[in-house]
Amino acid sequence: MPKDLVSLTCLLGIVALISLDLIGALEGSSSRLQDFVGPSERQVPLQPYWTPGFDFHSREIRKSRQRSPSANSSALETRAKRRLRYGLRVRRSAAAGFNIHMKFAGYECSAFFDEMFDGGGRPREGCELLLRTLSAIPDDEVFRRQRAAETSLLHMGTTFNVYGNERGVEKILPFDMIPRIVRADEWSLLERGLAQRARALNLFIDDIYHAQRILTAGVVPRELVESATSYLKPCIGLTPPRGIWCHISGTDLVRDSDGKYYVLEDNMRCPSGVSYVLQNRQVMKRTFPRVFDVSRVRPVDEYSSRLLQTLECVKPDDVVHPTVVLLTPGVFNSAYFEHAFLAQQMGIELVEGRDLVVREGRVWMRTTRGLSQVDVIYRRIDDTFLDPKVFRADSMLGVPGLMDVVRAGRVSLANAPGTGVADDKVIYAYVPAIVRYYLGEDAILPNVPTFVCYDAKQRQHVLENLDKLVVKAANESGGYGMLMGPQASAAEREEFAHRIRANPRNYIAQPLLGLSRAPTLVDGMVEGRHVDLRPYILHGESVFVLPGGLTRVALKRGSYVVNSSQGGGSKDTWVLAESESPTGD
Repeated sequence: MPKDLVSLTCLLGIVALISLDLIGALEGSSSRLQDFVGPSERQVPLQPYWTPGFDFHSREIRKSRQRSPSANSSALETRAKRRLRYGLRVRRSAAAGFNIHMKFAGYECSAFFDEMFDGGGRPREGCELLLRTLSAIPDDEVFRRQRAAETSLLHMGTTFNVYGNERGVEKILPFDMIPRIVRADEWSLLERGLAQRARALNLFIDDIYHAQRILTAGVVPRELVESATSYLKPCIGLTPPRGIWCHISGTDLVRDSDGKYYVLEDNMRCPSGVSYVLQNRQVMKRTFPRVFDVSRVRPVDEYSSRLLQTLECVKPDDVVHPTVVLLTPGVFNSAYFEHAFLAQQMGIELVEGRDLVVREGRVWMRTTRGLSQVDVIYRRIDDTFLDPKVFRADSMLGVPGLMDVVRAGRVSLANAPGTGVADDKVIYAYVPAIVRYYLGEDAILPNVPTFVCYDAKQRQHVLENLDKLVVKAANESGGYGMLMGPQASAAEREEFAHRIRANPRNYIAQPLLGLSRAPTLVDGMVEGRHVDLRPYILHGESVFVLPGGLTRVALKRGSYVVNSSQGGGSKDTWVLAESESPTGD
């Protein structure tokens, strides 16, 4: 049944992409940028959209010839010249007096850091071309493209399930077609900081399940680790291949009013959302095809192949050509679309617990041709559901005896069980100290200032300032178990005060940051909405940070909660490459 659903998802995706290509063809007659350029009789000096000293035209021809040495050179030069002319037309439309702010007339940057405009209302570096393109398209055409993009995502099956939703469990993740742009120098900093954090947390997880040096040194209180619900004693002494515990992670980043990036939280168990990154990009390439050609947007389409390489590199030592599967809880899981999509993209089997069996010290997959050995399992179920013989006895999602095979080194799990301890929001407060302890470096990306209610002095401060703080439960996610103090009622704050006193270990508090905002299409208008960013990190033979990530947007006016389960949506994230780097997906 799961394989049939994967095939159906692929078929719907093909139909959606064909539909988008037809839409792109229609754009040729109705919405090309050159149709909206100023009067031809006005003599406007043309300035190519390139970086000084960078020959875009020549580079495109060279790049095309490298891809296809035997292709007709004149056709390749025509394609490169067409890309160049598009950049020239965009410049000419602005120089001819075109109002690049016509869709942003009432847009307010206010006191928040805005991702597209500076404090004076001028477009930030790297955003000019996108802004001119949007301004050159009539309003009704912009919103037609927005609707087309949303329809395409629905036809692709890009949906998620909402637990407890009486109106139906399956929803499309709301999508906004105005992308978020990240400059190359900004991304370089984020990339180094995320890789540093991934290495340090992997060392931390390995240590607490073995020698526990960091606990003995008192850098992290022993009681906090051993009392964490995600600290799994059956994993003590477990040694995953290459010593890598967390192969796939997603780190949530936010920007405060000063424009500085902060780490909001780590997701080390089963981070979700990368499928939306990949699908959003496909839709955006067809929504603004020419902008991609000249904006130097770094590609994200290599993620699936990188993920497969990461999984294969942690195969058991005695296996040459590993069989990799993706283990899903099933069709009713909130992220089932992503499970099916990633399995299809990697060309591996999508399986449920009932499809696997342990025999003769190995894990086997039931197929129509008999049993087939499994070597690597990309698991998308929670740790405690993996093996009913070791963890939850009532689990119907896992594989009885799986952990015995894992301990014997005959099958690899990604991520390894027990990694959830690094997700604990109380442990999060100690990550800067963890980085210093294992790497001897200061954290490149700072944490949001955090008060740990386990500490009596900090707890008292939190209780006295609940109206100014955001309180979070240690192991909740999706925007649940949280108090937005400045927006909460007195009764809600009193309720959380009672919870904190009853179980202080379970809570942290942070100041309410002025999350950055980005222009978003809302009810026929462009308005600023708060956003965060979740980049995805793969840890195999090396650490790879996908250039982009899931920009989540709080669609409700004034809301700071970006989670999809709480009404949030998503944007494509354009990381701009340095001038000489290859671009496009």
